[in-house]
Amino acid sequence: MATIDVLDSTVYYEEHGAGAPGVPFVFLHGNPTSSHLWRHVLPRIEGRVRVLAPDLIGMGRSGKPGGSYRFADHARYLDAWFDALGLDEAVLVGQDWGGALALDRAARHPGRVRGVAFMETILRPMTWEEHPPASRARFEAIRTPGVGEEMVLGRNLFIEDSLGRTVSQPMSEEDRAVYAAPYPTRESRRPLLQWARSMPLDGEPADVVARVEAYDAWLAVSPEVPKLLLTFDGSPTLMVGDALTAWCRENASALETAYCGPAAHLCPEDRPEEIAAALNAWAARHGLADHPAG
Repeated sequence: MATIDVLDSTVYYEEHGAGAPGVPFVFLHGNPTSSHLWRHVLPRIEGRVRVLAPDLIGMGRSGKPGGSYRFADHARYLDAWFDALGLDEAVLVGQDWGGALALDRAARHPGRVRGVAFMETILRPMTWEEHPPASRARFEAIRTPGVGEEMVLGRNLFIEDSLGRTVSQPMSEEDRAVYAAPYPTRESRRPLLQWARSMPLDGEPADVVARVEAYDAWLAVSPEVPKLLLTFDGSPTLMVGDALTAWCRENASALETAYCGPAAHLCPEDRPEEIAAALNAWAARHGLADHPAG
């Protein structure tokens, strides 16, 4: 674990296998979690691989520099973190907004990405009718001025309620406390609210729709980059079901899919062993992880 100066703030990250040869694997989390999401996955990545998992800016143990915490802000700090660590190439793995940030970075820096694996993430702009019914009313309320502020900043909805709804097994109090620690005040919760209002639905917000459309275009024309979509079932909180999986198979080049079992939206909490196994098999097929001879 370490913290590094990035732009006008700091980024905290977990690291395993420092100094290992080959291309590093970078794991990116989403809303409202942190690098803690990957705690049971990172140690299971096989081979002599450097494995890193940063906390997004304003989240986890990273700094809170203020500002709007829009998608472009997270991407800018993330780019600066890659540069600060000298990560010229990487295999990117992301869940939720971490998956979107991984695909966005791959589209903007194609020469610096060796592979992308993603799960429970934003695959394309959607309409409200396509939004998972289990959470549509909640997200509509969050996007309502004043109402969303009270729900997320005032009542701390994502920590006090959503964490429990988006795992298939009860989360321990210790783990919930880790996720809750960065958000003791209204102001500290602004990244959570902004992420919730950034879902690309019915053409808004336009800046996020443009970023997603750009990485969708890259997905279709990048057969040189291996891609892996991890899928799950068994929970109404899942974002990626059969329809989006089929869309991805039809529109993403060099795509493989791996079913990892029943889970809820925070799938690394529910299925870390299966996720790690799928990543290891995919990496081995494509020579992405260095394995000692013999």
